[in-house]
Amino acid sequence: MATACSPHTISRAAVSSSSVKHSPSQFQFLFRSHFPNRRHDSSSLHITAPNPRPATKGRVLCSENPNPTPTRRPDYVPNRISDPNYVRIFDTTLRDGEQSPGASLTSKEKLDIARQLAKLGVDIIEAGFPVASKDDFEAVKTIAKEVGNFVDKDGYVPVICGLSRCNKKDIKTAWEAVKYAKRPRIHTFIATSPIHMEHKLRKTKEQVIEIARSMVSYARSLGCEDVEFSPEDAGRSEKEFLYQILGEVIKAGATTLNIPDTVGITVPNEFGQLIADIKANTPGIDNVIISTHCQNDLGLSTANTLAGASRGARQVEVTINGIGERAGNASLEEVVMTLNCRGDEVLGGLYTGINPKHIYMTSKMVSEYTGMHVQPHKAIVGSNAFAHESGIHQDGMLKDKRTYEIIAPEDIGYDRSNEAGIVLGKLSGRHAVKKQLEQLGYELDDVQFETVFWRFKGVAEQKKRVTDADLRALVSDEVFQPEVVWKLNDLQVTCGTLGLSTATVKLIDADGREHIACSVGTGPVDSAYKAVDLIVKEPVTLVEYSMNAVTEGIDAIATTRVVIRVENSDMVAGEISQRTFSGIGSGMDIVVSSVKAYIGALNKMLGFKERFPQEIPPESAERTPVSA
Repeated sequence: MATACSPHTISRAAVSSSSVKHSPSQFQFLFRSHFPNRRHDSSSLHITAPNPRPATKGRVLCSENPNPTPTRRPDYVPNRISDPNYVRIFDTTLRDGEQSPGASLTSKEKLDIARQLAKLGVDIIEAGFPVASKDDFEAVKTIAKEVGNFVDKDGYVPVICGLSRCNKKDIKTAWEAVKYAKRPRIHTFIATSPIHMEHKLRKTKEQVIEIARSMVSYARSLGCEDVEFSPEDAGRSEKEFLYQILGEVIKAGATTLNIPDTVGITVPNEFGQLIADIKANTPGIDNVIISTHCQNDLGLSTANTLAGASRGARQVEVTINGIGERAGNASLEEVVMTLNCRGDEVLGGLYTGINPKHIYMTSKMVSEYTGMHVQPHKAIVGSNAFAHESGIHQDGMLKDKRTYEIIAPEDIGYDRSNEAGIVLGKLSGRHAVKKQLEQLGYELDDVQFETVFWRFKGVAEQKKRVTDADLRALVSDEVFQPEVVWKLNDLQVTCGTLGLSTATVKLIDADGREHIACSVGTGPVDSAYKAVDLIVKEPVTLVEYSMNAVTEGIDAIATTRVVIRVENSDMVAGEISQRTFSGIGSGMDIVVSSVKAYIGALNKMLGFKERFPQEIPPESAERTPVSA
């Protein structure tokens, strides 16, 4: 069982002068230690390199790298990469990830996540499916204008991508949304598996090829120089047909070919071989970038993605926390940290431009905004990822953390303890709180900080010591929230065994007016929710309710998550009648926390409703989930 990663140094001669500048930037640090200068032939490159370097003495922690030399990512050219070992990270959290049930995001939340993805250093942000709805279109357009034009001092700016089906309306709409970015991309797709062509498209192979060819050509005719094509359900498609259609779209102007395992049916050797075969048999393949998109239906998305990269793919499509349709997608943090840890040793020197110190904060933001908790045992970002309970493990950790940890939590931006020695309490001032928030990775404006600071003071009055987990919960409760339509002002409940539970709730609307209602229920939360319903007057169903204590002890802050479903089928021509909306609330009082979460979900739903006026025709309002 390997427990070490061999130390290596960067060979500067192996990197072209056009791709390296020695001015470090927090976004441009590439966390690897070796740049082999030969291209690996697809016939000889496997998951385990032909002559893997032995795990020798020296590096026993993935982050250990003597004298690392930061370098700048290769200059961006749509259809080629100057360094053959560089792997582009294509993040589709805002498109495929948002298709997770209950993961609806507001436009503001999408913009915040896009900005965080840029901090993380992703190469391509798939910002959405613009034709799906007016809201999606506006969100993609805003991201293209704001995030897609922010160039850092080293020239990095993410590509902003919009998804489209192979038809002119979709493609034109996608272009109208992304064209404002410095580096816009259109991603178009059509199904190629026999079952999809026969039962979904009801088209012949010849018809599918012609549609794909003509639509890629149409995308290029609009002025888009960066076009990605995906043969949907490639994992179940006939290889000879894939070679043929991919060759045609290359001739039509495609710059990236994405190979999706849409239903997650392949295993690593099989998917890796598919990439190798496409690379060996597709005419014109040397003029494009090969990409992977692996769903997680069999729990193999990360393994399949790495297998594809090892056999020639130089773009990988991933999501934060692995969220997405059904069982989700390949997880960005798992793929990136695997390449960071083992890319040099067993994957032929593959590396990315991701700054892993932003991983934890990005994971936290996506989790809070989508309302989708990360499972405790999730690799890299789960709450148990750096926890040790076994006596043997604890003994080893106390003697040397490297005995049971190959990744240091600090590598991904997670601080296990406060190294500055600052203990926050009721006497702590603004400077100490702000400094600690900065150490945790939060960049708050003055208004946000003041709100969080006074929430902190309220908690500190009741707790002897305010922990980092408490601070994270407070930031989530105050900053990671939808636009306010209703705000909780006061809450009073009575409950117990002597009678019905009752709740009195005072809410403030967007105009500052107070609304008060009282209700009874089967418990304090039920009665409080019913009182809120009397004020808001929106028919919804509570689909999910969960609560977690963010720290130990009876005085712990509780974080509540709820998911609601809209019951009004006449809301907007079916647009959101089946959608679910999540909300998160935190507080030392579990009833208050629960009501805040419920109001957060209602605010998200109401904000979404306002962006879809009744005059939108059904064909425009209809949201089309896709899984390319």
